[in-house]
Amino acid sequence: MNITEILNNRYSVKEFDATKKISDSDFEQVKTLLRLSPSSVNLQPWHFLIADTQEGKERIAKGTQGFFQFNTPKVIDASHVIVVAARTNADEAYMNSILEQEDKDGRFAAQEFKDQMHSGRMLFADIHKYDLKDLPHWMEKQVYLNMGSLLLGVASMGIDAVPMEGVDVKALDEEFGLRKKGYTALAVVSLGYRKDTDFNAKLPKSRFPEETVITQL
Repeated sequence: MNITEILNNRYSVKEFDATKKISDSDFEQVKTLLRLSPSSVNLQPWHFLIADTQEGKERIAKGTQGFFQFNTPKVIDASHVIVVAARTNADEAYMNSILEQEDKDGRFAAQEFKDQMHSGRMLFADIHKYDLKDLPHWMEKQVYLNMGSLLLGVASMGIDAVPMEGVDVKALDEEFGLRKKGYTALAVVSLGYRKDTDFNAKLPKSRFPEETVITQL
């Protein structure tokens, strides 16, 4: 794997080839990317709605009506579309569910380590809940870590993507009843394969040079 080549080849797709589909085996790996993303204190405050059928993509496209209609083709023509949602709260029941899953997965050799993990996680959550008062925003930041991992991961597989904040998140919340389930939509990520006519694929990368963004200490 040449990470430089992968990053230079990756870009935000403007036109998907509707005739090309991601294979089932490749998409199983995509779902693994979503599950195994890092998050602060293993909070995992995310949920994903995935559509690969016309009906499912049309439901997601309801979030691109009106002002965001320029993004409708990126939803309809993609192979798979993911609604990325964040938890709106991290209550005691949810924190305990993380802890019990970690225990089930064999992360604690003794009860004291389990207790330490729970205390540490609650400490950070309480800092954001009571001191910084930004618990929802903190959880959203963990979900953006997931999206970054997803974009790099699919690029390494030769799958194209475009993340879109240009969607009506309230419309998506209502369409899928997300708020009643304790989540809210943040963005949509469309996956598939670029169309030959996609102008953005032919444009050179534009990034600040290394000396501008990196200071070697």
